Amino acid sequence: MKKFFVLAFCFLLVSGCGLQEQEATAEPESLKEVATNLQIPWSINQVGNEFYISERVGTIAYVKADGKVEHQKVEFSSPLAKVAEAGLLGFVLTPTFEETKTAFAYYNYDDGEGPFNRIVTLKLEGNVWKETDIHLDGISTGNVHHGGRLEIGPDGLLYATIGDAANPDLAQDPQSKNGKIIRLTADNQWETVSLGHRNPQGLAWTEDGELFASEHGQSAHDEINKIEEGQNYGWPLIEGDEEREGLVTPLLHSGANDTWAPSGMTFHKGKLYVAALRGEGILVVNIDTGELEDKITGFGRIRDVFSNGEELFFVTNNRDGRGTPAADDDKLYQLEEK
Repeated sequence: MKKFFVLAFCFLLVSGCGLQEQEATAEPESLKEVATNLQIPWSINQVGNEFYISERVGTIAYVKADGKVEHQKVEFSSPLAKVAEAGLLGFVLTPTFEETKTAFAYYNYDDGEGPFNRIVTLKLEGNVWKETDIHLDGISTGNVHHGGRLEIGPDGLLYATIGDAANPDLAQDPQSKNGKIIRLTADNQWETVSLGHRNPQGLAWTEDGELFASEHGQSAHDEINKIEEGQNYGWPLIEGDEEREGLVTPLLHSGANDTWAPSGMTFHKGKLYVAALRGEGILVVNIDTGELEDKITGFGRIRDVFSNGEELFFVTNNRDGRGTPAADDDKLYQLEEK
């Protein structure tokens, strides 16, 4: 894919020009606006020419082939937590979705004693999603650091990222699921894939089945890690280029003075694309060299990026309380090859 910098577009955003001018500056042959007025979208799923995207407010955005959006209600067994960054986060359709109309979802809830994480099955009945099964429950979380990414791995198993709940010691506690990447086995048991994570929010596999994850660092030192089963990724004992026996140093990090706040990620035609919130762009990473090759900017905060093998899509998160929303935000875009 050729490099795609919307430099003039970025300038217009910074200078506060209107939306009409911003859109006119983007290159139409490289960018397609698929859907608008999303409500803090989190996870992208595609079925044919349609999309199902989780929204942090507690709905599923059903994007039809013509771009029209239906915000489908979700019936949860507990009310969503109201702490920062909480709500309906990870969402992935099951491999049998077209027959069963089921998906896995990760949300933060409040039972009156504080916020917790839960992973469930949702079933689409008509235009309403209903919670049918709870797979993981009672996982503590704080005001921040919820983790929340769900993906189906090449082994057919469900993977989840769980943050440290703003309690760094939990990331090194093998008895806690906080600060871990975990998966649900075929016999319905959760097992730890890796530990020592602060706030991991992205998972992606190469065509050869190698797993990579993105992680929010403390102020800076955001990480891209190659995940090896059973390994310890160091938080809070090391960060950045620091090394210690038995702990893994990241493939790539943002440095001591730069922050990406990386979230969803995907492999697309051999390169790793990583959504960045504070970095306000999409990072393009060469995993063979461990280098950041490119950064696609001009759209504000990016929460998730998705590839169907031929096309690349991403969603903005400018209405999450930390961005500067433009008219019709948030949006689903398609980035096309030039």
